[in-house]
Amino acid sequence: MSERLSLLCVSGTREKIQMAAMAAATAAAGGSEVLVFLSMNALGYFVLGDQRKAPAEGEIGELMEQKNVPPFRRLFEQAKDLGGAQLYACSMALDVLGIDEGQLEPYIDGPMGLTRFLSDASGGPILVF
Repeated sequence: MSERLSLLCVSGTREKIQMAAMAAATAAAGGSEVLVFLSMNALGYFVLGDQRKAPAEGEIGELMEQKNVPPFRRLFEQAKDLGGAQLYACSMALDVLGIDEGQLEPYIDGPMGLTRFLSDASGGPILVF
């Protein structure tokens, strides 16, 4: 892999955030640039110290925890550590939720607007979760 993979994460459910994190980590491990945009219901899970578990949509979501599948936060952090991933928080969602940039997990690169994300993501695939 060598092109950029862009992920738009808006869901707050375990399966969707987990799949986005798995895609990010796998693409980063394969040498691709990865751009992640965290917004809407997904963003709250990336506030410093947030330990909530995202609600499962179904059986797979429940089984992932029982089977000790690496949690999505760890996978996103690994994608960052592998050197190819950039993770951004939606500036509008930060405002709506009343979250300051300094309250985000340290592996989040900061705020970004949707217009900038779409511009940076142009020319490659955008996956929505």
